[in-house]
Amino acid sequence: MKIEARNIGRALADAGAWRAILLYGEDAGLIRERARQAVRRVAETLDDPFRVSQLDRETQDRLEEEVTALSLIGGRRVVWVREGQDSLASFLTRALETPTDTLIVIEAPGLTARSKLRAFAEGRKEVASIACYPEEGRALSQTVTDALEQAGISIDRDALAWLLSRLGADRTGVRGEIEKLVLYAGQNGRLDLDAVQDCVGDAGGNSLEDAVFAALTGNRAVADQALERALADGANSVAVARTVLNVLVRLERVALAQKAGQSRMEAMKALRPPVFFKRTAVFNQALDRWPLGSLERASRETQAFELACKQSGAPDLALCRRYIASLCSIWKS
Repeated sequence: MKIEARNIGRALADAGAWRAILLYGEDAGLIRERARQAVRRVAETLDDPFRVSQLDRETQDRLEEEVTALSLIGGRRVVWVREGQDSLASFLTRALETPTDTLIVIEAPGLTARSKLRAFAEGRKEVASIACYPEEGRALSQTVTDALEQAGISIDRDALAWLLSRLGADRTGVRGEIEKLVLYAGQNGRLDLDAVQDCVGDAGGNSLEDAVFAALTGNRAVADQALERALADGANSVAVARTVLNVLVRLERVALAQKAGQSRMEAMKALRPPVFFKRTAVFNQALDRWPLGSLERASRETQAFELACKQSGAPDLALCRRYIASLCSIWKS
């Protein structure tokens, strides 16, 4: 059964009501976080070998065997499957035919819309099929504010806006930055813009922005290195596209303001969130190098790049590398 976004929290809170939970999508960190939540809800632990059995790609053929095994210490068991692929569908079919209260939790990043495993899960009432995509906009803002509120911490509006502009797309990175802020603020603390900038600095999503600004200023070597670092940290093609577009839009706003007669300094100060002080130099270099018409064309092409990455079977990592490399040369309008 496909779970709608507004019902995901409820489905995971009642994880024990399902025979299996399939977690798929582009955000590996969010997939892992939700898998841990479901496993802990039923087994009350993540690492008890008597109640939690973990299967990787090479051992998934043991799914039926593990599902029918009994816990030697009592309590419900969970079979936690990593790197689920379409080949798992046949094993899952047989496992569900056996009456048992064991929960099956499947992490399956990268499944396409035509995936047999997704189609199977969405067609079974006892299986929850949950999409896990990078959060942005209001959803990301809600995640951050909820996490801080749970720790008794409040955050100013301008500080939240700046923080959201720095966070990467992967849930693991977002959680890491939130944990730093919680420790920094302390119990019942309050975070203003200065506090958030001191704590987070340029860490959140810095590799992607490093790559974009290096490319826009013509530094191919630094752009390639920063992109590889971001990809190794879990960034995906959509995150790359969104970061490029965000930078281009901010450059366009300043360029348009200058065209209307405003000074560059005034235009940059008017941006919300403001340009991070460590980015001021490269921001100015990119403005000097790219005329307004070229920025507008690059924005349109970035949207097309994101769409290409979302096509089934697209070599998205190769597309990312090629696209960042292409930004090292100015695109004539």
